[in-house]
Amino acid sequence: MVKSRSEKIYQFVIASILILIGILCLFPMLYVVSVSLTPYEEYLRQSGVVLFPKKITFEAYRQFWKEPYVLRCFINTVLISTFGTALNIIATVLMAYPLSKRDLVFKKFFTIFALIPLLITGGMIPTYLIVKNTGLLNSLAALVIPTLITPYTLLITKSFFSSINGSLFESARIDGAGEFRVLCSIALPVSKPIIATIGLMYGVSHWNEYFSSLMYNSESTMRTLQVVLREMLNRANKMEADIAVPTRTLQMAGVIVSAVPIILVYPFLQKHFTQGIMLGAVKG
Repeated sequence: MVKSRSEKIYQFVIASILILIGILCLFPMLYVVSVSLTPYEEYLRQSGVVLFPKKITFEAYRQFWKEPYVLRCFINTVLISTFGTALNIIATVLMAYPLSKRDLVFKKFFTIFALIPLLITGGMIPTYLIVKNTGLLNSLAALVIPTLITPYTLLITKSFFSSINGSLFESARIDGAGEFRVLCSIALPVSKPIIATIGLMYGVSHWNEYFSSLMYNSESTMRTLQVVLREMLNRANKMEADIAVPTRTLQMAGVIVSAVPIILVYPFLQKHFTQGIMLGAVKG
């Protein structure tokens, strides 16, 4: 098919815009990586503007792991991002599956009740009092239990289950399978896209947990990695630079450590994430 001149110009303009956007997105990432690998002398020599360090050092990363409570807070973040996400997925699936059934008793009431938090919430202080009165303060459970099921993920999971061909469930019931067996043997195997989608949503949310950790956990050993990183940012703003390793360099090393796990995981789930969002949004 021969393209007209206007089509070629249009494609050239679009490609140029996309390349420019890509460069703008790549520049800050390149800067963060370069500064984290830059020796102290070169960092000062170039007045903090480093894109391609002439000499590479990992001193900032070694210093980062020596920071107080960093290793413990990193472990806390990994725990809530793995086990917390697993609990989120299990709870969301177990609630979304029955809500997707047309013959569920009081289905409309339960659906509206579950989705009310999309419109209104209890507020920060009532939520804190509930967490406190249930004995969850200064524990990792405080970062998982209050947000065990989020309304949006529940909605798209319910919509996905509703879109599954009902004949699959009926044939399993004819063979004598109960609802739990139908869920495990029929619904879940065909629900990998939506499970990957909500898993990524919950996982990213837990990995980036900051405010809840700061509010519910007063003990430094029970906080998350993002809280430690924020303390480094505050230190940089106060110009409290270390002699051997500049605080800015240490800060960039922390950014890399906190960002790399999500960057590595996302490409493997991107296909399922896009598919799950599209399929989960088709039917309400």
